[in-house]
Amino acid sequence: MNLALIIIIVVAIILAIVSGLGTGLEFLLWVAIIVGVIALIAFLMRVLRKNT
Repeated sequence: MNLALIIIIVVAIILAIVSGLGTGLEFLLWVAIIVGVIALIAFLMRVLRKNT
């Protein structure tokens, strides 16, 4: 589970960088934001479940 979260975060960062370089790649920026939010939610759920 931890490795999958790291992979998702890395993909989100790479997509954000690539979409920032090209003006016609705004779609990738939205994909990066969505993937980043999903990774953040998964991370928070994992942390909250671990504390309880």
